[in-house]
Amino acid sequence: MRISSVTMFEQSAASINRQQAEFMKVNEQMASGRRVVNPSDDPQAASRAVGVDQSQAVTQQYADARVSARNALSQTESVLNSVSDAVTSAKTLLVQASSDTLSDVDRESIASEMRGIYETMIGQANATDGNGRYLFGGYADNKPPFVKDADGQVQYAGDSNNREQRIDASRLMPVTSNGEDIFQSVPSGAGYIAQTPPIDADAGTGNKGNVTFTGPNTADVNADGYGDNFEIKFDDNSGDMNVIVNNLDDTSSNPVVDTKYTGGGEDGQTVSFGGLNITLEGEPASGDTVAVQKAGGSEHSADLFSTMEETIRVLEAPNDSPQAKADFRNTVNAAMRNLDNTLDNVLTVRASAGARLNELDVVDGVGANRMQNYKQTLSDLVDLDYVDTISEYSLRQVGMQASQQAFANIKSSSLFDYLR
Repeated sequence: MRISSVTMFEQSAASINRQQAEFMKVNEQMASGRRVVNPSDDPQAASRAVGVDQSQAVTQQYADARVSARNALSQTESVLNSVSDAVTSAKTLLVQASSDTLSDVDRESIASEMRGIYETMIGQANATDGNGRYLFGGYADNKPPFVKDADGQVQYAGDSNNREQRIDASRLMPVTSNGEDIFQSVPSGAGYIAQTPPIDADAGTGNKGNVTFTGPNTADVNADGYGDNFEIKFDDNSGDMNVIVNNLDDTSSNPVVDTKYTGGGEDGQTVSFGGLNITLEGEPASGDTVAVQKAGGSEHSADLFSTMEETIRVLEAPNDSPQAKADFRNTVNAAMRNLDNTLDNVLTVRASAGARLNELDVVDGVGANRMQNYKQTLSDLVDLDYVDTISEYSLRQVGMQASQQAFANIKSSSLFDYLR
């Protein structure tokens, strides 16, 4: 078979071009550090690499979400720490104000300090995160959760949900607590609170006598009626003062206690009902009442701001009568229990925030391991093995040089070289 010179030149050029293309491909792999530069290099590996890369991006999004969640929880924990300090300061001032040696001016001075703590609490309850969102408004985080109404009382304007954020594929974590759960709730183990109706001289409301109470104290949680709400009422029956206890949650029953009142002496009178004991002292008027209610129940809302408002009211009012002194003592006693319950509740919520911060650390560790696995898998799929590639680079270089040398030899082979 005769091979023309054109054929030899064309085949030689094609061989050189092929060797150059393979050489340039290896060169491109070395320059990029990747074995799969184009999907056509290894379609199966390229396809798997796309899936791994997407999973890696999702994992990074969860890591960014955990950063945001950690910031919110850290700020929540910091604010709650300040709230607990404020409640402790309020309790200290109430202990100081309870001294019988203080004058009305002294109590007014304490009331001024209490009002400062009260305003501080409102500011902390309306704290925001770094993005301008209110921490304790639930999902209604674009407005202050606590506002004062026309009467100057603080009302909750947020929602009852805890704002949540997905920190991992299988974990939706609450990153804040709503204001109701912090400032208007009590821990599950909270007991009973006793209180008398506040005195309002203009409206003519409040107890007319000067009865005071100590307690109530829990005697038996398994007793009939424990957990119900009660009302102690004084009734002047034919010159004898009786103390009557009614179960407000069981109106069909007779009074659980109906006995003569003997608490006018120095030791007072202890009355037992519904697994509770309460000591009554002083001289009540007929019709006076003392409410004994489960803390945080429907009849006694555990509202930190209402407690502070009532405390400031009695501190600013002059103790110029036995009724006023009894109102002051009873309000302070109830406020101390309310503040204790609030402090326990705040510490419980704060502990929950700390536990979630610890959980974030654990999930961060899991996410970091997962990200490392994705990187290793992606490297195995598309990254370059430099030892093999350098060896192939040298081989392709030799092959290209051989093609070029072969072409140089072939192009010199011509019949005209033999013609004389």
